[in-house]
Amino acid sequence: MDNQLDTAPCGYFSISDSGVILSVNQTFLNMIGREREELMGKHIESTMSVTNKVFFHTYFYPYIQLYGYVDEMYFSFRNYERQDVPVLLNGVRQNRDGQHVIDCVAVIMRKRIEHEKDILNTKTKLEELYQATQEANMELERLHEEYKIKEQALMKVNEQLEMMASTDLLTGLKNRRFFQESMAGNLSLYHREQREFSLLVLDIDHFKRINDTYGHPIGDLVLGNLAGLLQSISRESDVVARYGGEEFVIILVNCGEQQAIDTAERYRAQVASADWGEYQVTVSIGVATVSATDTEQTMFQKADDALYASKTSGRNRVTHASHLIQR
Repeated sequence: MDNQLDTAPCGYFSISDSGVILSVNQTFLNMIGREREELMGKHIESTMSVTNKVFFHTYFYPYIQLYGYVDEMYFSFRNYERQDVPVLLNGVRQNRDGQHVIDCVAVIMRKRIEHEKDILNTKTKLEELYQATQEANMELERLHEEYKIKEQALMKVNEQLEMMASTDLLTGLKNRRFFQESMAGNLSLYHREQREFSLLVLDIDHFKRINDTYGHPIGDLVLGNLAGLLQSISRESDVVARYGGEEFVIILVNCGEQQAIDTAERYRAQVASADWGEYQVTVSIGVATVSATDTEQTMFQKADDALYASKTSGRNRVTHASHLIQR
């Protein structure tokens, strides 16, 4: 081994596929307080505690055999005083002179990284169970499987909670919170990349009359059916959300003024022509297209003002905010 590699500022060792040490630099020897003659031809696991042997054997070997590398694995070797030496371990498996070898670099950690509680508990149980009988080893395998199941269950619960946090429970559409986050994101894209978009604010005409005449359960049914209709005729890239009450909002991405007006007219016409049974449902729509001076508040206010104009002009119609300025 040349002097530059031998005295490099990080530990280096090379092992065979079976874990036998083929070469090691002086920096690594200094890390763990060993002599070269002690390690050459020995198994790399001879430098590890019981716990780290298990971790190395169950994670490092399978991963590097499957992917050919391991990046920044937090690990500990054991020095001659049987004290842990924490390192970041990187490895790569490659063919050299017709033989597969695993080259590893270890960077010593001066400050211990705090493990998550579950990982600490798992490693403690690993060490305890490794020293027990075969029955205890079977229990260890069971605990591993239980941990995986619980981890997967936790991930699923987190996904469900995230979905619930962004979904309107009555209609199944995205909720006001998700809409506001999407507005902020689209405005950021517009100011950064000039990616145009438009906003529709849509309100059911005379919704109070439906509730008063047919009852709130029918009103809820209308809201749900309208939500399904809006979603069915929207593009996948658009954001359709319930803003509150009988008011809905739709973000039309990559959509300029005329296209937004045409799209709003399509929504209005399909709602008006749908079969609602005994009651008639129409919507009024206000439209705004983003401009250089817009914020979330000003853009929503423009669309809301346009909605008000649609309401006061007879309902069941579409108004773009730019037309209000021209009046």
